[in-house]
Amino acid sequence: MTDLGDRIAATLRRERERRELSVSELARRAGVAKATVSQLENGGGNPSVETLWALATALDVPFAVLVDEGVRSPTLIRAGEGTAAVPATGADYLAILLSASPPHVRRDIYLLRVEPGSARVSDPHSRGTVEHCVLVSGRGRVGPADAPYELNPGDYLSYPGDAPHIFEALTPGTSAVLVSESH
Repeated sequence: MTDLGDRIAATLRRERERRELSVSELARRAGVAKATVSQLENGGGNPSVETLWALATALDVPFAVLVDEGVRSPTLIRAGEGTAAVPATGADYLAILLSASPPHVRRDIYLLRVEPGSARVSDPHSRGTVEHCVLVSGRGRVGPADAPYELNPGDYLSYPGDAPHIFEALTPGTSAVLVSESH
């Protein structure tokens, strides 16, 4: 079993049982084969985005619930290394979940354009704030002020925004997408 397969299996079974649905009833509601649901609950199979979306809809949970790791410490995902990658059928399309939005969370999304020079040092935001950064171009030092990470294009990093943190461009033309999430 893969880590993703394990997460899908455990979450699918937990959410199905929470709603007191049989495997057959979940399969019927989602419009997928009963064998597919059974296989996924046992950690097997290679589900498409469409299959997982149908199951999430039938369970009345966000898609991300089925594949999210729920990690709250700094999380670094290098370009090409996302573990929650789910392919679509009929298209060259791969959905890589970087972070799921918890219930009752506020998210602000920023496009950053940063040039080398002084690092942007941010004071802690409100308690429980988490920042998510995907480097789009250039190179940067990002994250906790006492232990930033060097990011390259396509790298993803999440880190506590309620502690001092920095963003420093290491090359001209550095840009990033930053999402600030607070509870």
